[in-house]
Amino acid sequence: MGKKGKAQEFLEYAAARTLLSGLGALPRPAAVRAGLALGRAAYALAGGLRRTGLRNLEIAFPEMDPAERQRILRGTFESLGRQLGEVSQFPRATPERLREVAEYDREDVKLLDVARERGRGVIFLTSHLGAWEMLCFAHSALYEPLSFLVRPIDNPRIDRMVERLRTRFGNRPIDKGAAARTALKLLKQGGTLGVLADLNTQEREGVFVPFFGRLACTTAGAATLALRTDATVIPVCAPWDERRGKFVFRGGPVIELVRTGDDRRDVEVNTANFTAAIERHVRMFPDQWLWIHKRWKTRPQGEPDLYARPTQLASENSGGSKISSPPPTEKIYKA
Repeated sequence: MGKKGKAQEFLEYAAARTLLSGLGALPRPAAVRAGLALGRAAYALAGGLRRTGLRNLEIAFPEMDPAERQRILRGTFESLGRQLGEVSQFPRATPERLREVAEYDREDVKLLDVARERGRGVIFLTSHLGAWEMLCFAHSALYEPLSFLVRPIDNPRIDRMVERLRTRFGNRPIDKGAAARTALKLLKQGGTLGVLADLNTQEREGVFVPFFGRLACTTAGAATLALRTDATVIPVCAPWDERRGKFVFRGGPVIELVRTGDDRRDVEVNTANFTAAIERHVRMFPDQWLWIHKRWKTRPQGEPDLYARPTQLASENSGGSKISSPPPTEKIYKA
């Protein structure tokens, strides 16, 4: 993508700031309602994203009724809108206000103490499910600050604005492009690192592991960091709970690292186990995950583009990458 001009950067920033400031000026319930309305409007108007989402749902749930896929995808857009409304409230958030909208699952929060008792660094393995921004932000206000890997937004003005929101209570962003040394040092010193590990990546940065029964190119960074530091890995997410009227932070079980004696194999095996844990969360809350991202875009050599035909799966080739999906709570690989 070509470098943006100053005028384009400013216009994008002005639009983003106006949106967040406008929602932020509203009381939280009104801001969330407005965010939900924006999400529903985006579902109706964003045809390209809607097609990508439906294609992903065909890949993940080929047996599912089309009407159910539509329902799940509408939920995705509403979930994004709800998070937008919540993020707009970050500038005036307090720990007391955050407790009204976010809470830790009573049992899962004990994992934090278990991790600390091990005396190692902790990796919070998470995904674009529910309110991932709230997960990180509220943790710093209600428990303790943490560091998180982030890819800078390609508009530096917007990037600085978002960073100010994310770091209000002491969180520390680490640029993915130059993260290795900083993240290793943090974990070796017993720190906590948040890692989003559910998006498509390029083959040079990842490995192909199963996700909903089909190979997906997945970042190898989380497994590499965990193996080199012996960190405790806890899968976490923050889905919206309609009954409680809150985001509920869920975590665990701890993913024990597998060591085979082959470094390359270790990265693949543990990345597969990490991805299986994320899949388990997505299966639990499918209408809150980011289906509009092309998760299966990067393909193994010789395989066709899965998004070339948006309305139906390409016919399965013999020897293709379609595999039987394991039970979502079971690890794929064991020592």
